[in-house]
Amino acid sequence: MNRVTENNSRYNDLEKMSTLELVSNINKEDQTVAQAIALEIPKIEAFIDAAYEKMLAGGRLFYLGAGTSGRLGIVDASECPPTFGVPQGMVVGIIAGGDQAIRKAVEFAEDNTTQGWKDLEEYQVNDKDIVVGIAASGTTPYVLGAIAEANKRGMVTGGITCNPGTSLATSAKFPMVPLVGPEFVTGSTRMKSGTAQKLVLNMISTALMIKLGRVKGNRMVDMQLSNNKLVDRGTRMVAEELGIDYGKAAGLLKQNGSVRKAVEFYKASR
Repeated sequence: MNRVTENNSRYNDLEKMSTLELVSNINKEDQTVAQAIALEIPKIEAFIDAAYEKMLAGGRLFYLGAGTSGRLGIVDASECPPTFGVPQGMVVGIIAGGDQAIRKAVEFAEDNTTQGWKDLEEYQVNDKDIVVGIAASGTTPYVLGAIAEANKRGMVTGGITCNPGTSLATSAKFPMVPLVGPEFVTGSTRMKSGTAQKLVLNMISTALMIKLGRVKGNRMVDMQLSNNKLVDRGTRMVAEELGIDYGKAAGLLKQNGSVRKAVEFYKASR
């Protein structure tokens, strides 16, 4: 099977290019990524709507991948609690080879066809949960085995790949396949393919959190106040929402622990 992401780069003699030529050409290629994703929006929409129904019923969202794909899933999952105030474990990223693979490649971990499902089973997954397989190639055994088992159990399954017609694109119930084409460095799918995966993951988690009520207006009203920058941002949000001064807003935020609760408390006490 011809995998588009493995096709030869459109550029030759990269080592002879100037720095300006290198970064300009990489940027030129990167600009095609958003266009490729735009064509997949109906499929991304369909997946998000299906996942939303499951999450309303208490389901969890699992991302599963190897290498760069696995790391991207972990990044997206790990940002959901601080950004949207959801509990740990509502969105989970799993990588082939375990947590050590986040920093260092684990040889052949992605080639195990049964380990992906075993890793999911540690979370006592059920048919309310959603599994998204992430694999630029569309052929990663670790991901495919997990998707096959999830399908057997009636779970909602999504697949993010950059190669059409591959096993992931045909086995996931909701395939999302942005066709970004050959990489600047032939086969280096951490580049355009990785960018495409990250953008799709941004869409999935952000849209789901908004639909689940974790954003008000355009504000992260449930964000965790885990550093001074976020406390300052939250204070300004409370002050602006309620039309009060910064000092009073700071007191309300400290007392209530979140922007949403501070605003609700103040309005209820008026």
